[in-house]
Amino acid sequence: MKRLVLKAVPDEATRLAMLKRGEADIAYSIRSALAEELQRTPGLTLKPTSPTFTEWLVFTEQWEPKSPWADRRVRRAVNLAVDRKSISDAEYLGFAKISSGIIPRDFEFSWAAPPYPYDPATARQLLAEAGYPRGFDAGDVFSDNVYVPEAIVNYLQAVGIRARLRPLERAAFYKADQEKKLRGLVRVGSAAFGNAATRIEAFVVSGGIRAYGGYPDIDGLYREQAGELDPKKREAILHRIQQLMHERVMFAPIIEPAFLSGQGPRVGESGFGRIVGAPYSLPYEDLTLRAR
Repeated sequence: MKRLVLKAVPDEATRLAMLKRGEADIAYSIRSALAEELQRTPGLTLKPTSPTFTEWLVFTEQWEPKSPWADRRVRRAVNLAVDRKSISDAEYLGFAKISSGIIPRDFEFSWAAPPYPYDPATARQLLAEAGYPRGFDAGDVFSDNVYVPEAIVNYLQAVGIRARLRPLERAAFYKADQEKKLRGLVRVGSAAFGNAATRIEAFVVSGGIRAYGGYPDIDGLYREQAGELDPKKREAILHRIQQLMHERVMFAPIIEPAFLSGQGPRVGESGFGRIVGAPYSLPYEDLTLRAR
């Protein structure tokens, strides 16, 4: 292939239309009903990939004693209220992985936390035990997109956690999040490469660029692993940190989203999936067109 033309097309439906008309040979990020339409279209092929991307909710007020989010039972209720499989099926045609932690399962030193079942009855019971038998007003769920958070808010409302979605423009969202100005629930996603330690540094340890608080024992373990040269001992420390994160229900992990793209009939080798963790058609030098 001698020449590649890359076009920025913000609208998802337009990208699919270009692929169907032959104006594009590859179209990135086609989700939900549009991805189903892509699958049904003769000559087009759906190409799902699994980037190192996790999506979760942050309980920004879990360190504030007067907040409902300070109660571990309330945070656990959120985790039980969300039907992750239905979100994967609806948005990503079932190709997304159900997440039980904020660290991608393929990362070095990742620990496989027990997954949360979808159990709204127990979620309501936990809320009642925490003093909220009729639920409570949970305020805003901040996010830089609406796709998954909209479903999350609906699930929370179904068990009595009356939250409302507040989408923000991406630059404003990241600025407010890094400055720790968002309250209540924040939907966060990260596709940054690294390992368990780099993800913990940013989102878990006190003072992390995206951390709203922390715990002294976790901070101490993080410092300990940073100076540990034995890989097995370091892994054990990082696993212990992740176990504490899970025991304390610091987050509500949702999914590891799939990246759904489409290719047209002219494409031979599209490159999707050739580089583990990369969602795009790479490397460019390997892309081919079918012989005419």
